[in-house]
Amino acid sequence: MGKKQDVTELFGEPVAGNGLLHRRFFLQSSAALAGAAASPALAESIGAGSPPTMLKPGAQFNAYGMPSHWRDNIKRILATNVPPAREVTGSIRTPLQYLEGTITPAGLHYVRNHNGTPDIDPSKHELLIHGMVRQPSIFTVDSLMRYPMRTEIHFMECAGNSGGIAGAAMPQQATAGDLHGLLSGSEWTGVKLSTLLDEVGVDPRAAWMLAEGADAAGMSRSVPVWKAMDDAMIALYQNGEPIRPEQGFPMRLLLPGFEGNTNVKWLRRLKLMDGPMYTKDETSRYTELQPDGKAREFMLQMEPKSVILKPSFSVDMQGPGYYEISGVAWSGLGRVRKVDISADGGKTWAEAALTNPVLPKALTRFRLPWMWNGGPAVLMSRTTDEKGRVQPTHAEWLAQYAPRQNFHFNAIQSWAIGANGKVSNVYV
Repeated sequence: MGKKQDVTELFGEPVAGNGLLHRRFFLQSSAALAGAAASPALAESIGAGSPPTMLKPGAQFNAYGMPSHWRDNIKRILATNVPPAREVTGSIRTPLQYLEGTITPAGLHYVRNHNGTPDIDPSKHELLIHGMVRQPSIFTVDSLMRYPMRTEIHFMECAGNSGGIAGAAMPQQATAGDLHGLLSGSEWTGVKLSTLLDEVGVDPRAAWMLAEGADAAGMSRSVPVWKAMDDAMIALYQNGEPIRPEQGFPMRLLLPGFEGNTNVKWLRRLKLMDGPMYTKDETSRYTELQPDGKAREFMLQMEPKSVILKPSFSVDMQGPGYYEISGVAWSGLGRVRKVDISADGGKTWAEAALTNPVLPKALTRFRLPWMWNGGPAVLMSRTTDEKGRVQPTHAEWLAQYAPRQNFHFNAIQSWAIGANGKVSNVYV
C-alpha cells in the first residue's frame, strides 16, 4: 500500500483545496493519531528513573498565583517609539497567538487609555444618573453590591483594532497580537443597567445617554438608550475578581458588541438626553470617512470578524504533515454561525468546527484539520454571523472607505506559508 493510500485511510479525502480535511475528523482523530504517543522510546524513558522534581519539595504558597516562569514570554505587546509626554496614552495588546480557548486572562487583556489609569478609592467613588429622568440618583459601589448580579461572557474590541493594516500599501509583517491584539474576551459580572434606569425613571423622550469616566481624559461617549435598556451592564467583576484598575476599577460600562471605548471605564456619570452629545471622543475620532467625503457617525456595533492564530506569523510550520488550523471568530451583532477556511487563497473553502459554547457577542474558537504537503499555501478564515453578515475581503472593505480610514477594519486576514514553513502576512 502506498503512502498516499495510508494517509487517505487515516485522515480521509480532503474536502477543499490544498489538503483541508473535514471537520468531522476530530471525532476520530484520537484513534488515528494514537500511535504517536505509544513509542518504545517513551516507555523506556518512563522506567528510567524519577525526574528531579520528584526528589525535593516544591515551591511554597503565594498570596496571588502567577504564571510559570517557563512561559514568561507570554506578555502583552506594548507599543514602541511612544512620543515624549505621551507614555500614558495609547494601547497595549493581547498576545492572541499564544492563547487558547476564548477567555483572556485579566493580566493579558488589552488596554486602551487616553490619559493613564487613575487610582480610585472605591469607598469614595459614585455613579450619578441624571438628565431626562424622574429621580436623579447616586449609586455607590456598596449600594450596587446589593442589586441582583448577572454574569455573561463577551468580547471587547477597540474600534481601531487591526487598523495598522487597514490602508497600508504593504502588509505589515507582525504577529497576530501585534496586528489584531486590541481584542480580548472575558467573563463579566455586574448589575444590568436597565435595572438602574427603571429605578430612576427614564423620560420616554430620552433617546441617548452620555457616559463619562473619572479618568484625566474625561473620556465620554454617547450611547443609544435602546442599548442601555437591552444588554448593557455596570460591570464590577472580570473573570471572577474585582475589575482591575486598567479595566475601570471600581466599575465600568459594558456594552456587549459595541466598540471598545463606548464601554467607558471608571464610570462616574450617565446623563439621559434627547440626542447625542457629540463629544470630542466621537467627533475627532471613531468616525468613518466615506469615498464621497462624508463621514459615518455612531457606527458602534462591531462587524463579524475572525483571525487564524495557529499557524500565523511567528507561529511557523514544522515540516509537512497533519496540523490543526485554529483561531477565534466574533461578531457584535450576535452569535457566530459558521467559519469557513481556505488553504488556497480563497479558491475553495471548508467549514470549520466551532468549539462550544457558541455565545452571542463572544469570542468563538474554531478548528479545522489540515494535511500540509509542504508546498506554498495561503490560509484564510471567513466568518458568517447569525444575522447573515459575512466577513469581507480586503478589497471589499477598502472600497467602502476613503484612504487612510482605519476604524472598524474587519476584512479577511490572509497568511501565506512558504515551502520552508515560514508564515507571512499577505493581502488577497
